[in-house]
Amino acid sequence: MTGARWVIGVGNPDRGDDALGRVVAGRLRGRVDHGFEVLEQDGEMAALLARLAEADAVILIDAAAAGAAPGTIHRFDAGDGPLPPSLSTLSTHGFGPAQAVELARAMGILPAACVVYAVEGADFGTGRPLSVAVAAAAEEVTQRVLAELARWQTTGESACTKHP
Repeated sequence: MTGARWVIGVGNPDRGDDALGRVVAGRLRGRVDHGFEVLEQDGEMAALLARLAEADAVILIDAAAAGAAPGTIHRFDAGDGPLPPSLSTLSTHGFGPAQAVELARAMGILPAACVVYAVEGADFGTGRPLSVAVAAAAEEVTQRVLAELARWQTTGESACTKHP
């Protein structure tokens, strides 16, 4: 591992709520320090696996489609163990962050500190903006990520540990 630390916003900026991860990444850009770099990716599994293999800590942010209320924020600490089976169906990508995380775990390349934020979407139509609920959740996720990173810097606690 190279010691890289990333916040990765995943999504398609042209598909409504699927843009969530990239929107959050854009809001975080220029506001994140603590040794983390903000990246945007389209969700292609090989690219995500490469990032996971190079990292010591990662926070992944993506849209979800699991049937919960739009704007529902799911947070999982992948370092604690396998992601819930239901998460593999949450991504709006064919193979998304959940599959990349679990494949990285199976390959022995998953960073010890890895958090996944998935926000329940409502509208994934081409050319659509974020729905109202997902736009509000994007701001909440932005604040949560900033708080996790600040806690890590202040306490030395991993930026990717459970919070109450």
